Amino acid sequence: MSNDIAQQIQDLKQERNAIILAHNYQPGEVQDIADFVGDSLELSRKAAEVEDADVIVFCGVHFMAETAAILSPEKTVLLPDPLAGCPMADMINGDQLRELKAKHPGAAVVCYVNSTADVKAESDCCCTSANAVQIINSFPKDQDIIFVPDQYLGDYVAERTGRELIFWPGYCPSHAKILDIHIARAREEHPGAVVITHPECARPTRDAADEILSTGGMVRIAAESDATEFIVATETGMLHRLRKDNPGKSFYPATEACLCPNMKKIRIEKVLWALQDTKHVIQVKEPIRTKAESSIRRMLEVCAG
Repeated sequence: MSNDIAQQIQDLKQERNAIILAHNYQPGEVQDIADFVGDSLELSRKAAEVEDADVIVFCGVHFMAETAAILSPEKTVLLPDPLAGCPMADMINGDQLRELKAKHPGAAVVCYVNSTADVKAESDCCCTSANAVQIINSFPKDQDIIFVPDQYLGDYVAERTGRELIFWPGYCPSHAKILDIHIARAREEHPGAVVITHPECARPTRDAADEILSTGGMVRIAAESDATEFIVATETGMLHRLRKDNPGKSFYPATEACLCPNMKKIRIEKVLWALQDTKHVIQVKEPIRTKAESSIRRMLEVCAG
């Protein structure tokens, strides 16, 4: 059945002149029918570069599809399940950020891409887990910086840059479930395996890792390292990509508890239905779109330099 659905998707892609983008946390069957699979930074770049397609089917969560709509307003952006949200992104809204900015006049705002368009519109620059350190270092050393919404990524960045940042108490509920005791237990079960951990994890979990990496960084190190076994401390969907790209190596989850229910709402059937009916269109109204685009484009420019 899935092969039949995959073929229908391929046929509809041609008919609709569509491209399918998928995040590394998506179910394996969705990753396998995508034209491009990547982390938030890679997907942002891809969304900004898409020229030939008329339709972008974004297999991820709402803020990701929204980012694509911000960068490509002339294209039709579809989210296969409109209820695929992000609890972290919902932990702060534009009004709350405006209140925080009023308490810190003169401070620049860097927002994690895991945020709503309204929050991006109130920010000076976006960042992803792959480039957050680079983004913070792009600001003058005497510049006060508000970092929203992920306090754990912010803590990681503060460690790496030596900067004192103004945090918002947001976090990823899925990554918060990965504890240092999980890594200790996994090391006992797989002695010698390299532990790779996402910076959205809390500090004790990060301290227990060998490498702290975005999902794109995990893909890179898994391919380049001489190691053959890895303990992966991030959302479990990442294991499909790593195993597929590195068939001669073994990858173990730090804990099966790190599963994002929103990422798993996208199924291959929903991709087909979205293409069939051109439904669940994601749009961002002006002037929010233009303001949000400015913060995303600044991120892309810094990373291109």
